[in-house]
Amino acid sequence: MKRLDPENVHNALTIDVEDWYHVSNYEAKPVLPPGSRRVRQNVERILAILAEYHIKATFFMLGSVAEEEPTLAGDIVRDGHEIASHGYSHTLVPRLGPNSFRDEIRRTAEVIGRQTGCKPVGFRAPQWSIGPGTPWAVDILQEEGYLYDSSYNPLPFVGDRKGPRTPFAIATTGGSIVEVPPMVTPSPIGNLPTGGGWGFRFFPLGLIAHTARKLNNGGVPAVFYLHPREMDPSGPRLSLPPLKSFAAYGTRSDAEGRLRHLLQSLKFCTMRQLVEKWEAV
Repeated sequence: MKRLDPENVHNALTIDVEDWYHVSNYEAKPVLPPGSRRVRQNVERILAILAEYHIKATFFMLGSVAEEEPTLAGDIVRDGHEIASHGYSHTLVPRLGPNSFRDEIRRTAEVIGRQTGCKPVGFRAPQWSIGPGTPWAVDILQEEGYLYDSSYNPLPFVGDRKGPRTPFAIATTGGSIVEVPPMVTPSPIGNLPTGGGWGFRFFPLGLIAHTARKLNNGGVPAVFYLHPREMDPSGPRLSLPPLKSFAAYGTRSDAEGRLRHLLQSLKFCTMRQLVEKWEAV
């Protein structure tokens, strides 16, 4: 396994740029009254916090959001952050199939490129829906010129619980692509999702920070992920079953404080920079 110099390990903060109603497996978009979209104000809040700490992050953006908020991607890039692709419609990759998946990533890349002048080189699937069962998806990403993917999640309830917990190369039909999984914490009951989502909001902050430092001390970067809605405790919510509602919206009142703690205590870079450092080892 590759390892970086522990003294110079940088982690990655990633933001999945989607709105409060983009919940996986919930396909019916609600009828939105004027002014109910929250993604811009929540992303602007994240940008302001990152500027305070002089930290650059990677924003995995839905193509549909980029079209609905046509100046947001440009604002992110002007602040020095990386824009990557989160697909177009927030549909799980297996449901799309190869042809629609290729169409979606091309459409998103075209929108982002037109708005920013930058073609995305990174991808993250909605709800970590690329894995060992969808080898065609990484083939397509590599064919479309992507440098890395961040869709494999080594968790027991989503992704591949036995998957690697550190960056690794995946062989494709045309070459290879770097896979960068999010941070998890090993435990007797399986890997815990401490790198983001409900786990980042639920598990003790000390456990999250300890996991990141342990990885860094071993020469391995930690990848965190955040959704804009997590910075918006009083924001609107879909009516969902209890477990899905908890995963999407629950325990988010102190997400900003937790984020600030990590930004103060760890080193960060963009995902592209992380991957380039990893490949250089």
